Amino acid sequence: DTTGIRLPKDAFVVIVRTEWNAATIDKLEAGCREVLEQQGVQHSTLLVPGAFEIPFAIKRYWEKAAVKPAAFIALGCVLRGDTPHFDYVCKAVTDGIVQLNLSLPVPSIFGILTVDTQEQADERTGGKHGHKGEEAAITALKMISLFEGAV
Repeated sequence: DTTGIRLPKDAFVVIVRTEWNAATIDKLEAGCREVLEQQGVQHSTLLVPGAFEIPFAIKRYWEKAAVKPAAFIALGCVLRGDTPHFDYVCKAVTDGIVQLNLSLPVPSIFGILTVDTQEQADERTGGKHGHKGEEAAITALKMISLFEGAV
């Protein structure tokens, strides 16, 4: 729910999304963009190969950008496979986003699906478990609003 959210008129958000699992990420990004556009928030998208690369991309974007975003939204989908790769990637991206939230002056929103099956991913991109892309955008707006006008 975006009721009562107050945003700066020049609010700008960067969506950092993965190439992997593109069909699922396309749905996450579409939901995310829809919410941002309904609220009149400018946004751009940065494409990275996989979820592991998201924290680095956010950090470097922040360091290099002339126009600093009010928030980042990380979108990815890690599907469990037959090897421990899933566990390593999930932990790395989670830890990386936590570190970004503790070191950057703007929030990095965790919009990474960590699921066992494609069916679970589908349930989280407009299915019975809602739409995690929309939820990530709403979370970003709430975090931007939380500190709007704060010292």
